[in-house]
Amino acid sequence: MNMFDLSGKVAIVTGCDTGLGQGMAVGLAEAGADILGIGYVPAEETREKVEALGRKFHYITANLIDDSNKKALTALVDQAVTEMGRVDILVNNAGIIRREDLLDFSDDNWDDVIAINQKAVVFLSQAVAKHFIAQGNGGKIINIASMLSFQGGIRVISYTASKSAVMGITRALATELSPHNITVNAIAPGYMATNNTQALREDQERNKAILERIPAGRWGLPADMAGPVIFLASPASDYVTGYTLAVDGGWLAR
Repeated sequence: MNMFDLSGKVAIVTGCDTGLGQGMAVGLAEAGADILGIGYVPAEETREKVEALGRKFHYITANLIDDSNKKALTALVDQAVTEMGRVDILVNNAGIIRREDLLDFSDDNWDDVIAINQKAVVFLSQAVAKHFIAQGNGGKIINIASMLSFQGGIRVISYTASKSAVMGITRALATELSPHNITVNAIAPGYMATNNTQALREDQERNKAILERIPAGRWGLPADMAGPVIFLASPASDYVTGYTLAVDGGWLAR
């Protein structure tokens, strides 16, 4: 079980104020990691959960739409390493979705989603990889993909484009960073019980249709992300890289 021990490690987790990001941050803390969160919404609940486990938690407030350029993203990572002393794990969880009919889809709804879901993933990973290489101990990068990395979706063209890109970015990063003992993988969550899906779950007809399509017969929970992210962040996955792991209750298998 020492293969899953993250004691002494530092993990940067973007978008960890609630939902899946919080579930992964707490999971990593349970495995022994200290957490550096980045986001624009206060994450006091996550802080309480992490510190209750005896782990350190520091939070940097930043809007990744406004700070989506390479210089700003590099500065965020440099600040994180200054605060924590090192970095061993990056979880690129922050993401947004904009819904609009394809024929009316706006520039803003395209640009904002691509900035966070795609561009920030690349340049946060680039900045963190440089610190991994300087530290000389390798590292772990974990991107968050989606069921729409595999499927088309409806009224979410920029989200589908960005999450499809995450799979390709994950493979490309893995290929180039492997010589530096850096693994890069992704997790593709299925239908999860979070704030973003509350309206779907409260719609009896939609909720029933979704549950009938999930072999596991239930919505996923943020806690369901803990095991996969610990695995991909730990020595247990040292020979796994460039892969996107679906955590979907069997949705894609149906």
